[in-house]
Amino acid sequence: MPAPAAKPHLVFFPFPSQGHITPAFQLARLLHHCHGFDVTFVHTEHNRRRLLRARGPDALAGAPGFRFVAVPDGLPPSDEDASRDVEALLLSLPTMVPHFKELVLSELPAASCRRLLVSDVDPILRAAEEIGLPCVTFWITSASSFMAMQQIRHLVAKGLVPLKDAEQLRNGYLDSTVIDWAPGLPKGMRLRDFPTFIRTTDPDDAVLALTLRSTECYRTVPSAVVFHTFEELESQVISAMSDILPPIYAIGPLPLLLREAGGASAGSSLSKENRACLDWLDGKRPNSVVFASFGSLVKLTGEQLAELAWGLASSGYEFLWVIRSDQKATGAAGGTALLPPEFLEETEGRGCVTSWCPQEAVLRHGAVGAFLTHCGWNSMLESVCAGVPMLCWPFAADQQTNSRMACTEWRVGVELSEDPGREEVEAAIRQVMGGGRAEEMRRSAAEWKDKAALAAGPGGSSWVNLERVVNEVLAPLMDKKRVC
Repeated sequence: MPAPAAKPHLVFFPFPSQGHITPAFQLARLLHHCHGFDVTFVHTEHNRRRLLRARGPDALAGAPGFRFVAVPDGLPPSDEDASRDVEALLLSLPTMVPHFKELVLSELPAASCRRLLVSDVDPILRAAEEIGLPCVTFWITSASSFMAMQQIRHLVAKGLVPLKDAEQLRNGYLDSTVIDWAPGLPKGMRLRDFPTFIRTTDPDDAVLALTLRSTECYRTVPSAVVFHTFEELESQVISAMSDILPPIYAIGPLPLLLREAGGASAGSSLSKENRACLDWLDGKRPNSVVFASFGSLVKLTGEQLAELAWGLASSGYEFLWVIRSDQKATGAAGGTALLPPEFLEETEGRGCVTSWCPQEAVLRHGAVGAFLTHCGWNSMLESVCAGVPMLCWPFAADQQTNSRMACTEWRVGVELSEDPGREEVEAAIRQVMGGGRAEEMRRSAAEWKDKAALAAGPGGSSWVNLERVVNEVLAPLMDKKRVC
């Protein structure tokens, strides 16, 4: 009697930081739950230990056909509960390649020849190509930021990058230099709105070189590029990218697709979540609370923390503020210990400070009226899905591009300067919570919430595109049986 055919097997290898792991895990669970793919999900050993401490052993229990493995990240030991430095991780990625190849060639189930890689890691995608493993890029941030990244090689060719001198970072040059030739992007895009990898004066800058190599990889190596967005949100740039990329598919927002499919996951947070803040929100009036959170990586100086604190205090609104234990750039620990005692006295009874929270649930809570965010893409999509207007304070990487789109194109955000003082923070909060633009922004946010829900529902653009990914990309590629 012939042996049963091996099930299609997906290897997920996301860039090893929280913002990449979360949507990759959501997509992996969706494809496993709804389409029957076996999955091997790759963490780094550092992140595996963090996940176990944050969520307990059940976080890695998996399910039939879904397993977790870990590879070393090549970095020296560090604070076990802190995120790795992104630049250090970027430079260390090549050290993970031999471990990835060993995983594919030696450790995956021997009976399975129908394997495919899903990743956003340049060296891992290139390694897959070397060993004949079909691969797909899953781009976990906005399509607009992807297009902005693709323009960096043109900025270099035109002599705009690297910058001529460090003074151009401070003298308004980034704001006054308009890039109006990028396909699919707004005509008023400033150099400031492009990913921060361009902000260097060094022609041999290692991260800039990695960025250029990665953008070339995404154009040439994978058989398709899957975006965590939805067509209605970024229609112009998605249309423009069809000329420079392999087939592209927009399949977000994934949390909505997961809920629609009844496949809620066990969670992938590398930090322990404090759900008590939801109880605190339960006693608040609708749209009365400002929620402030800066993701898993952003660090603030002591001065920035103080200015933000007093801006929140002076606004007069209630607030929920997430301050990680490693939030301060100088390394001080302890959420409330980072804040001036006078601020804590001033805001007693109308503020809640926590170290981490279930952000998606917080944004869906009716008490939250605005989101002060670093503009990481997961945060922005969650805010769009919840219909919550944003105060946009981007720090690095793709966040500048995301902020630009939210504030000028989708009209759901107010832009803060790169180093806002307390008066600016206070004024922006008042503007979004109850000022002249509040009604307009809430209306726009509600419209985008409805469009996101339609896209993720049965028959919606993202639902249809996910089916196309399975039928047009994943199944045909794995039928080639190139890796055995």
